[in-house]
Amino acid sequence: MIPLALAAGPVADRPAELLVLLAALAVVPAALVMLTSFLKIVVVLSIARSALGAPQVPPNTAVTGLALVLTALVMAPVGERAIAEMRAAPAGRGIAGTLAQVERGAEPLRGFLARFARADDRAAFADVARRLRGPGAPQPGEQELAVLAPAFVVSELRRAFTIGFLVFVPFLVVDLVVSNVLLALGLTQLSPTSVALPFKLLLFVAVDGWKLLARALALSYAG
Repeated sequence: MIPLALAAGPVADRPAELLVLLAALAVVPAALVMLTSFLKIVVVLSIARSALGAPQVPPNTAVTGLALVLTALVMAPVGERAIAEMRAAPAGRGIAGTLAQVERGAEPLRGFLARFARADDRAAFADVARRLRGPGAPQPGEQELAVLAPAFVVSELRRAFTIGFLVFVPFLVVDLVVSNVLLALGLTQLSPTSVALPFKLLLFVAVDGWKLLARALALSYAG
C-alpha cells in the first residue's frame, strides 16, 4: 500500500527530485560517520575499552550506541539551524530549487566543520585541491566543503588519538605496577593482564569513568 501511495503522491510527479533525494539518503550514513562528532567519540570510546583490557566489554553495539547518542546531543544545535535555514530559503521549483535549499541548509554544517578543522589541515587540503585541479582551473578556498571535509576528519582523528593517549596512560601504569609486583613476588606463572584487569575496572568505576569520558567528549564541542 505504501509504494502505491507514494507513486500516486506528488513525489511521483517529480522523478528528478526523487532521484536527488535517494542519492542524498545514500550518503547519509557516511556523512553521519565522517562529518559529525561521531568519529572522534567512537574512536576515543574504543581506545578506552581497549585500555581496560577487555576488548569485547562493553560490546560494539553498546559503544556505537553511546557514540550515536552523544553525537545526537552534540549535533542537535547544528541540525536545528540547518532546518531553520532550509525553511527560510525561498521555495524553488525543480532540481535547482531543491539544491538551493540544500545548499543553504548545509551552511551550519559547513560552519561546524570549519570551526573544528585545524587551520594547517585546511591549508594542506586546499593546496592538495589546487594541485589536483591544475593551474587553469578555478582555485578552491579553504571554506569549500571538498576541502573542509578531509581537513575535519584528519583533525578529529588527531584529537581522538591525543585523548586516547591520555586515557590509556593510567591503565598502562596499573599494568606496570601489577607486573612489577608479580615479578617481585616470584609469581611469574600468573598473567599480569588478568591480574590487572580487576584493578583497572575498579579504578574506572571509582572515578565514574564512562560519565566523565562522555561528558568531556560532548563538552569538547561546546563554546
